[in-house]
Amino acid sequence: MPTLFPPLAPTPPARRLAALLLALAAAVASAPSALAAQGMYHLESAVTLPGVDPSWDYLTLEPSRGRLYIGRRAAGVTVYDVAAGRVVAVIAQSEGANATTLAPHVDRGFTVNEDGTVTMFELSTLRTLSRSKVGEDADAAVYEPVTRQVAVTQGDSHRIALLDAATGRVAGAVITRSSKLDGAAADGTGGVFVAERDRNAVLHVDARQRRISAEWPVPGCSEPTGLAYDRERARIFVGCRGGHPVLAVLDARRGTVVARMPIGRGNDGVIYDAGTRRVYTSNGVDANLVIFDQVDADHYRLADAPTTRPFARTMAFDPSTKRIYLVTAEGTVDVRRARRTSVSAFYPNRYFDDTFTLLTYAP
Repeated sequence: MPTLFPPLAPTPPARRLAALLLALAAAVASAPSALAAQGMYHLESAVTLPGVDPSWDYLTLEPSRGRLYIGRRAAGVTVYDVAAGRVVAVIAQSEGANATTLAPHVDRGFTVNEDGTVTMFELSTLRTLSRSKVGEDADAAVYEPVTRQVAVTQGDSHRIALLDAATGRVAGAVITRSSKLDGAAADGTGGVFVAERDRNAVLHVDARQRRISAEWPVPGCSEPTGLAYDRERARIFVGCRGGHPVLAVLDARRGTVVARMPIGRGNDGVIYDAGTRRVYTSNGVDANLVIFDQVDADHYRLADAPTTRPFARTMAFDPSTKRIYLVTAEGTVDVRRARRTSVSAFYPNRYFDDTFTLLTYAP
């Protein structure tokens, strides 16, 4: 039976609206399948590495050889083969190591030790070449490939030492106003960005001229710690550990904040993967990885937020497999020791023997 009032033919604007709604529906419908294709992160393995009174800081991956360098402080740097799933070496004379940085152009690796020394070794053989004094303290380091220098942060001394990567000798130093120098990243053009945790700012160091070329305050960012860099879009990613933890994104050409997104408490690591345009943050107090997709230079959306384990705060990333490596240990607050309340009220000040664990997360 014919309808009394047949529908009117849609007008051109209505057709455009209908097409837009259909496109939006298709995008929403495809989002879960796209996420499934990318893969949600999960714990792939947990390997316990024996040791007494464990302590640690940074991890560094050498993707070409599949070696993970773990700064275990008193125990030195453990070298772990991620493919074989076993420890292959401990870098000799690396006791007190916080971090390791790699200079593949000159077949050198450097462990940065708490007493202000740097241990230089051959990447190809893992043979230690020297342990030399660069100052009264040392926190971490980053390799600057254009000038082939290693920038060693020395917060207590208010300076950044620059070493010749081929010889390990101190080539110069940059004096800073900060006593809490934290995450660092090379810019790929002869400079280095460094987070200043006590000044809520980011430094840019010109490694050629060995001087500070810029210092940018980061509004809305308290206690910047982890730091990574997207060279193509000139964006600095800063993990802000303070009372309201966020990932702040800075325009590296102007030093202005273009985005902020909430992350977990206790951030100590930020990684940018240029291949997938993803930003990873490791947050030890909330025990999670908060991961963002980069929509464009100034816009980001939450991609994944898997739980990890308490106090897994630093990480390394494999750009080919997309695996993430973290470490942690079982601990407690020992009331007989000085308490570490700057990060959280009950942050462990003692970790139990033979509980140090390497965690591998995979999509």
